[in-house]
Amino acid sequence: MVRRHYRLPQAALLLLANAALLSAHGHDRHGIQDSDLGTSLTTTTSSASMASATASTSSVPVPETYFTYSGLSGLMLAHVGLMLVAWFFVLPIGLSKHALQARLANMLSAVMISVARSRLAPAIQLGFLSLNSLGLLFGLIYNHKTPDLYEGNLHHKLGWAVTFIVFSQFVIGLLKFCTNGKANTEADKEERLSFMPISTDPMDGYQQMHPDSVASMHRYSHDSGHGTDYDSRTSNSLTGPREEKDEPTQHYDHQMRDECLDLAEAPRSRGFATADRALSWVYQLIPSQLMKMLNSFYDAVDVFILVLGFILILSGFITYAGIFKGSNIFNGLAHSVKGGIFFWYGLLTLGRWMGCFAEYGWAWNVRPPVGIVRSRKAKVPSAEFVESFVIFLYGSTNVFLEHLAAWGGAWTAQDLEHVSISVMFLGGGLCGMLVESRKVRDLLNASLARWNASQDQYPFKEHWTPPKTYSFSMNPIPGLIILLLGLMMSSHHQHSMVSTMVHKQWGYLFVGFALARAVTYMLIYLSPPSSYLPSRPPSEIISSFCLISGGLIFIASNKDTVAAIERYDLNAMFIFTVTMGWTAFLMAWQIIVLAIKGWAVRKRRSGTPIACGTLA
Repeated sequence: MVRRHYRLPQAALLLLANAALLSAHGHDRHGIQDSDLGTSLTTTTSSASMASATASTSSVPVPETYFTYSGLSGLMLAHVGLMLVAWFFVLPIGLSKHALQARLANMLSAVMISVARSRLAPAIQLGFLSLNSLGLLFGLIYNHKTPDLYEGNLHHKLGWAVTFIVFSQFVIGLLKFCTNGKANTEADKEERLSFMPISTDPMDGYQQMHPDSVASMHRYSHDSGHGTDYDSRTSNSLTGPREEKDEPTQHYDHQMRDECLDLAEAPRSRGFATADRALSWVYQLIPSQLMKMLNSFYDAVDVFILVLGFILILSGFITYAGIFKGSNIFNGLAHSVKGGIFFWYGLLTLGRWMGCFAEYGWAWNVRPPVGIVRSRKAKVPSAEFVESFVIFLYGSTNVFLEHLAAWGGAWTAQDLEHVSISVMFLGGGLCGMLVESRKVRDLLNASLARWNASQDQYPFKEHWTPPKTYSFSMNPIPGLIILLLGLMMSSHHQHSMVSTMVHKQWGYLFVGFALARAVTYMLIYLSPPSSYLPSRPPSEIISSFCLISGGLIFIASNKDTVAAIERYDLNAMFIFTVTMGWTAFLMAWQIIVLAIKGWAVRKRRSGTPIACGTLA
């Protein structure tokens, strides 16, 4: 009798532990009958009850997905592999080549006109379309031979739409490339030769002081600072009064103009003459207004094509894994959109470090004046203002979306936490934009305006000179907002231990970004930028790494992905280690793509033709 009373609390504890386990994993609780706790309960029956409860936890029926489907895995691997090669490797190189051609309307030099004659960009785009079409073919065969395991998925529809978009862009680009638009007329040739977006005074001074490096001079901010051999220490002498050109300088200018005319009038290669004539005839049939619309469409696709590719690959993963179904779609979309924003924010941060957007002053450099860049680019707000605006936009829209998954239901403490984060983004973004506003800064200095107006009556006039910090942006608000977000998410309560650890991972990575950005501002404050070239603070590499990896883990922290990790007996470190490896590789590939762009510029400067299908 004593033994039976001794086993009653032991069995009750075991059953309560199992019930807690079932509740933690979100499964239905099983009722416990009083008869199960009768006096005949023994150690064997207690172990059997625990085993059966655990088995019921792991044997919850899971709908079949393409991932669990055992047949035709080779077709799926071929589809995934070809699409990754096309969108991840080939397309970025094609865009870097086309970016050089797009700058033809903004630059004047013989090398840039010859770039427009390069056959490499259409060849790369054709290779991308071939790989994409082959991957699409494997996907169609796989879909035809397998049941529809994800009805109404977005990936199939989006894949056809994106394929149509890239094919249309290729056709428009082929027309523009083989006809040079409407640049075959003499008037357009003269327009090319007469347009010079940079002042000739700095060029003349530089040529007189550095005659040996004159061949590598003709590029400033339009190349984002890569490969420009420009010494910032000579900036004062370059902007001095214009002197008469010496004979070598005049000879160089005439030689450059003659080369431009020769290249503009150069005949096409024989292999493409027939195609050029046919496409030119088709081009002439297109009305000018329609062609302007097609050109706008072409440029818009160039801007958003990589983002569309990212969405396409992400939707393919979602369809293959069979996640984000039912009400879980709200949680999945929230993590995918927000994590994707931080992912692309990291890519742009790495681009700023490499020198992209230097013409806007975003590459941690001095913003070039109107004499070097167009007035439109000189008026672009600072990078910190754009960051603050994005933060403000996120907060102002997300305030109304945090309760969307439980619309009409009661508000929970977690809902209020999320709304508070949105309010923080709204207020922080607004504060950051005010800090970046020059008008607000002038208003804050209004109390000293009357003293400044009569400065001639006082000594020490240099004390009224604006500080050096006025020439560049040091706005800690965006970093502060992301720091607080990381701290909040790293301690945010979740439904399971794995989910808590995954959220803690990307929360700490965002904290790392904020700390690295603080180091950047310290370096910039101690040594302000003094050149139009990118200063490339090393801490920004860490910033971009933390944002890219944190964004990817943010995407993976949704409920369905965490449930799959637990179902397959994985842990949070699996997500962390895989993401770190892919982030490092992705950053290396981004640097290689921009280096290929610089290689193309240098090849064109040296006058070496780049033929179709060759790299030298």
